[in-house]
Amino acid sequence: MLRRIGTTLAVFHSADSDVQSHVAPLRRLPAYSVICRVQSRAFDDEVGSTLPGCVLWELAPGRRPNWRRLHAVAQGARVVSYSADTTAMVMERSRRFGFSSHLTAPLRPIEVAHQVAIGAPGDLAIRWRTARSALIRFLGRLDTVNQLVRDAAERFDPVEVAEALVHRAAAWLPGTRWAMVALDDAAAARVLAGWRLAAPLHPVACALGLQAMKSQAPHGVADLSDDRRHVAGPAAAALAIPLRCRGSVVGALVGFDEGPSARRPEVSRRLTEVLAKVLEPGALALDNAIRLSRMQELTVTDDLTQLFNARYLNEVIRREGKRAARSALPLSVLFLDLDGFKDVNDSYGHLNGSRALAEVGKLLGDCARESDTVARYGGDEFVVVLPETDSHGALVVAERIRRCINGYVFLIDQGCHVRLTVSTGIATFPDSVRLVDRLLATADEAMYWIKNNGKNGVRLAAAAVGSVIKEDSSR
Repeated sequence: MLRRIGTTLAVFHSADSDVQSHVAPLRRLPAYSVICRVQSRAFDDEVGSTLPGCVLWELAPGRRPNWRRLHAVAQGARVVSYSADTTAMVMERSRRFGFSSHLTAPLRPIEVAHQVAIGAPGDLAIRWRTARSALIRFLGRLDTVNQLVRDAAERFDPVEVAEALVHRAAAWLPGTRWAMVALDDAAAARVLAGWRLAAPLHPVACALGLQAMKSQAPHGVADLSDDRRHVAGPAAAALAIPLRCRGSVVGALVGFDEGPSARRPEVSRRLTEVLAKVLEPGALALDNAIRLSRMQELTVTDDLTQLFNARYLNEVIRREGKRAARSALPLSVLFLDLDGFKDVNDSYGHLNGSRALAEVGKLLGDCARESDTVARYGGDEFVVVLPETDSHGALVVAERIRRCINGYVFLIDQGCHVRLTVSTGIATFPDSVRLVDRLLATADEAMYWIKNNGKNGVRLAAAAVGSVIKEDSSR
């Protein structure tokens, strides 16, 4: 049976690399036994009589890692990539291949020691405890902070910043799955980004992240399946770490393990302080990105309906139009106008009219897909942009919206019980419109045809047989 004695490093390198210079800093230290294998013959024989403390795979053009064989060799130890190339492209390639960590050759002992420590045998609580000293040394370096600053500080989208943070957490900290959790406008926790995170773990990550944010301290759970304080989870341990900047908590990193721990994972006071300092630039970048995103939402959002406004709508049509033309995919636009809405204002007042428009906006948002864009164009007119949707698909969506509005009773809370109908025009690129710039105007023209021919229906521009759907007055 293989045993771990000392620290054996299994290095799999490309045939034409200068592997001796790559591992020279490690060979100078008596703590390491370095075994090098050419990748083309990496698995021809056993790596050694002891289990490795870390497996290092050189990223080389034309050769992908054989994960099944690598995991068999590693036997639970950390598997990381390395390269003498320092470009961002190599880092991205490492992530795409599935590595959680990437090192730069020549391999530095402090970085290798850190990887050995966070991948040491034991459950999550043991790994956090035994890796404490190595983590403090590694995280306390200026290079480590600079890595996070480079990853996160130049990004302006909250999701992109969150992705940079979870990638660093996966590379730096014990844990096999990671989530970046933050609060939305309604103060509810949501997952901004994940690393190897399955969808069923999202609500668990949100609950753990929220607890860490409330307590403003690391929050560990030994076994999620036996923990009654949070959403039911798998038989696995987890640890949530709050992110602080400007004197407040802006989110939390949540790490999961493959199985439960014998005891609750904890972070020492000293390591908590180090983590707070190292993660602060990332927290600041995330906070700035969230603030910027909210400011942008204010400039592109209709105050009454909380849908997008006409200015943002035009940007979406231009952007999606370019993508549709480039990829030869269809793009459809629905132009909707409420029938007789002036009567609502005249009969029940403009305040109730505004409330009814807000209810229409909610219905349209519920009918749309996540990839669609719904906007209030002005007054009682609305537009829905449907990417990658042909004429038939647009007709289906338009009819679903028409039926939804027809069947809804508006202003119930105000005791008014108002019924509304809608007229809709559809234009599709390239089926009925050859120029993207004409999509909106063509859909508008189709809508007015319905207005002038009985209302409460759907018309497709350049209509083919069966493209006009009108309400049966006998219903």
